[in-house]
Amino acid sequence: MSTSSLLDLWREALEVVVALSAPFLIAGLIVGLLVAIFQTATQLQESILGFVPKLGVALIVIMLAGHWALDRLGKFTSSAFTAQTETAKRGEITFPKP
Repeated sequence: MSTSSLLDLWREALEVVVALSAPFLIAGLIVGLLVAIFQTATQLQESILGFVPKLGVALIVIMLAGHWALDRLGKFTSSAFTAQTETAKRGEITFPKP
């Protein structure tokens, strides 16, 4: 496997990580901001009040986007192993023998 192939695989892996984590991070950021505004307005400083809504939103995001995330991750994994197998067949990479 050439260096450029490895760099392409690494770049694609980072893109998948960013794409899969973005819905959770954006939803958590929005809920965290709303809870912070609520806590500031009411002067209620409970730590559990910041955690429970974020957990609930994360579960909702899993329910709504879980299928898409698993499908995207599965496609990436399949393409990564397929690319590695094809380069091994061409003789560009050798696997150690046990």
